[in-house]
Amino acid sequence: MTHDHDLVLRPTAAQTEAALNPPPGRNGGDLVVESLAALGATTVFGLPGQHALGMFDALRRSDLRYIGLRVENNAGFAADAYGRITGEAAPLLLSTGPGALTSLAALQEARAASAPVLAISSQVPTAGLGGGRHGYLHELLDQAASFRGVVKSVHTVRTQSQIPSAIAEAWTSALTVPHGPVWVEIPQDVLLAKTPIPVVTGGDTFPEELPPRPELTAVAADLLSRAQRPAIIAGGGVVRADASKKLRQLAERLQAPVVTTFGGKGAFPWTHPLSLQSWLEDRHTTDFLEDADVLLVVGSGLGELSSNYHTFQPRGRVVQIEADLGKLESNHPALGIHADARLALQALLETVGERTDPAAPERVREVLAKVRERIASQELILEQDVLAAVRKALPPGAPSFWDMTILAYWAWSAFDAKAPNTMHSAQGAGGLGYGFPAALGAAAADPTHPVLAVSGDGGALYSIAELATARQYDLNVTWLIVDDGGYGILREYMTDAFGEPTATELTRPDYVALAESFGVPGVRTSPETLEADLAKALAAPGPSVVVLPAVLRMFAPTHLD
Repeated sequence: MTHDHDLVLRPTAAQTEAALNPPPGRNGGDLVVESLAALGATTVFGLPGQHALGMFDALRRSDLRYIGLRVENNAGFAADAYGRITGEAAPLLLSTGPGALTSLAALQEARAASAPVLAISSQVPTAGLGGGRHGYLHELLDQAASFRGVVKSVHTVRTQSQIPSAIAEAWTSALTVPHGPVWVEIPQDVLLAKTPIPVVTGGDTFPEELPPRPELTAVAADLLSRAQRPAIIAGGGVVRADASKKLRQLAERLQAPVVTTFGGKGAFPWTHPLSLQSWLEDRHTTDFLEDADVLLVVGSGLGELSSNYHTFQPRGRVVQIEADLGKLESNHPALGIHADARLALQALLETVGERTDPAAPERVREVLAKVRERIASQELILEQDVLAAVRKALPPGAPSFWDMTILAYWAWSAFDAKAPNTMHSAQGAGGLGYGFPAALGAAAADPTHPVLAVSGDGGALYSIAELATARQYDLNVTWLIVDDGGYGILREYMTDAFGEPTATELTRPDYVALAESFGVPGVRTSPETLEADLAKALAAPGPSVVVLPAVLRMFAPTHLD
């Protein structure tokens, strides 16, 4: 009798030949790139450094495409976007100490947004591991400790034979739901030493699925079937699980209105009769959700931005589906279902009863009318016109990446993403500088669509060096820079809180001239010409910059009332 665990994959003749006669000149770095290729990687991001030269030398002997950015944090943002767009683990190659630490903010965003990034860093030579102070260049007392609170898992390699398995284990971790960044570190001498290990050819990994517990979905289905006023909050977990169609089927079967979080943009059709859109920072929406007798929360932890800054207090039963165990019931008591959104929604579709509620679309229209009336009373025509121009200029299937800037905050609530997995921002961790380098990663992932990046002038200065990257690799990214002379949102916050702002005004360059100095076409636009100028830039191949001098204002918050 043969059991499954007795089966052993026999090497092919070609694999046997390659194992017995590996090509000369290989080192530990070759084991890294061979492992990545065997796992299915095609593109890597990064920045070379002295300790990591063994990895980068090996790249020239591989078929992997390398996209080199100018700052490690920006390389991390690019890998983050590549992971979001493709759903694959995006390799990020870094050097020891300062280079590694510079990526921390990007890895924090990837963790918050569940983006699969496989960061591989060099380390000091093996003799320097273990906490001693040997005086090596870039030495840290415990480099891995800097990453343990940020990434999903940390893997330290000490010998060449550990490299393929450590990378495969990290790859599996990155792609096991909830997706996220992982950290692998390999000493300099291990990367540089010649290797007798055969070429890495086997790389299959099988991230485990996360199905829901059937007894919990049975209770959830019963609650939803008997609800009088059900509602749904759809978060980024729906987008990452590619579960948007299942969400729509369930909402229509239940006649349940749906609001999408800022991370879940595009998870539900914007103009659907049951769509409450994304007006989460509005008391009218908050009141409606609080009134639901059964609230289904899918793929969201109901954090600060998704709960109108923790003013949301549901009065009915909450059913929460969440792949990140740490987020389950972390903010509100619920029937907590630890599961991948797609599998849980499928389970509900198989068991939930059909409801009829012809009044549901009318209740949705009433809420949206109240929201529109509130916004209209604040005389924010410029802001709405600018956002509408961006939407009209951007092709429906083109992805957009938004930095932390006032226009992005408007977009969170008011922008129709048109499709799931097309609108991304740094709202997970909230760091500046995300938009442009992330857009470069998305363009590397899918060159068939133009990509839009949106930044303020403050955020733009974090990533201006990546204009060189955009030009070097001829990436199809149009960068819209809204120039208001400083940190616009902080200017508003400080003025509201203290009467006047401090440290928010910035001296900045001529962005058009600066772009052109990199060989990137630039144009200065106006609110009236923005749509035409942006559409023209998006339609042209290669990178471009559109600069909009404008001082935009935010709509008034409701969580302070």
